[in-house]
Amino acid sequence: MLRPRNRELLALVPAGLLVTGGFAAIFIQSSKRLSDLSLTYGLAFLGLCVITHLAIRFVLPDADPYLFPLAAVLASFGLVIVYRISPTLARQQAQWYVLGLVLFAGTILFLRRHGLVVLERYRYTIATVGIAMLVLPRLPGIGEQVNGAYLNIKLGSIKFQPAELAKLAIVIFLASYLRDTRQILAGGGRRILGVEVPPMRITGPMLLIWGAAMGMLLLTRELGTSLMFFGVFVALLYVALGRVRFPVIGLLVIWWAGAYFISQHVGHVHERIQAWQHPFDPVLYNKVGGSYQLAQSLFAQADGGLLGTGFNESLLQLPNGHFILPVPESDFIYSVITNELGLAGATGLLLCYLLFVARGLKTAVLAPNSFAKLLAVGLSFIVALQVFVIVGGVTRVIPLTGVTMPFVAYGGSSVVMNFVLLGLLLAVSDRARREMASG
Repeated sequence: MLRPRNRELLALVPAGLLVTGGFAAIFIQSSKRLSDLSLTYGLAFLGLCVITHLAIRFVLPDADPYLFPLAAVLASFGLVIVYRISPTLARQQAQWYVLGLVLFAGTILFLRRHGLVVLERYRYTIATVGIAMLVLPRLPGIGEQVNGAYLNIKLGSIKFQPAELAKLAIVIFLASYLRDTRQILAGGGRRILGVEVPPMRITGPMLLIWGAAMGMLLLTRELGTSLMFFGVFVALLYVALGRVRFPVIGLLVIWWAGAYFISQHVGHVHERIQAWQHPFDPVLYNKVGGSYQLAQSLFAQADGGLLGTGFNESLLQLPNGHFILPVPESDFIYSVITNELGLAGATGLLLCYLLFVARGLKTAVLAPNSFAKLLAVGLSFIVALQVFVIVGGVTRVIPLTGVTMPFVAYGGSSVVMNFVLLGLLLAVSDRARREMASG
């Protein structure tokens, strides 16, 4: 029977094969010849994965053996699709992958030396930094508005989405705070309208930090991330307290009331809801900021059918360079995948995400203390909710929002922070499995 680390090493082979095969298919379709460059790309990607595997082997020898290979498969899939859309963007994405792996290594080395306790000790500092980062896109000079939302900060040629860092900071704070107060919160307090409400001195700091984060997101109009933050908050409350009423009340009262208010008073959100309800309306389709993006996404997915049109076969650009499907490398990359690989390829991608989330939740089950459990749950739900929000948006399950697919879509800040997220999960897993083996 293979040891866990050897299983991890063996499981990296499909990622290298996917890069090699994907690039080979693109080269054959574009130039009608097979280039050895696809093999070079595949070996380079596999080499980076093996180097990272060696870091895990020596730093976190007992960590889950499947989380990193699943992330590598998703990353390889994304690199091939982004290259198919734009070789220039793919080269930039590869550079972000390298930086992400460097920060991943730094994360696991730091946590191996100091332990998870350092995150609990500085939870307020971490939360404050995360909230402060959220407001940066609204500052003149460095903030940048995209499609009605303030997403990026721009320093020269470098762009960064602070929300990617903030999501980790808020999860760390909530996991730590709920670990200390969950028994008091579950025990209830004064009765208001027949419902036990915990003391404000206990709920106040948590609601203040979470409310500030949500407020900053509303200030920047980043509603996709707001939805993700709210979902993680509700999930952690449910896991920590084991009371269904908390997520139900939050969902029915806070979210729906807030969603209705925002949809009526924030212009671009109202337009997106109109586009979601009537994507094929001729007036909305031809209106700037209307339903053109969503309608084109649905057309692309329908065109893919069961098995897809094949790599490099979908029509993304007109001869004048205009993209038929807007922002295919990030917001609508799932539509490109469904068009070229069909329902079968899209299902395979979603299964990889499901396996990643399942391994993260298994890590939570094995975690030795409440903080580690809640941290693993929060990190896993971040990935799950991001996938739900973007896939739900482009398939018209929910209104369209601008959240990227983890490890797959183009975006430097998303790629880098998702590798940091992976490092946190593996650190929790290593400690949990080591204590289980020794105990």
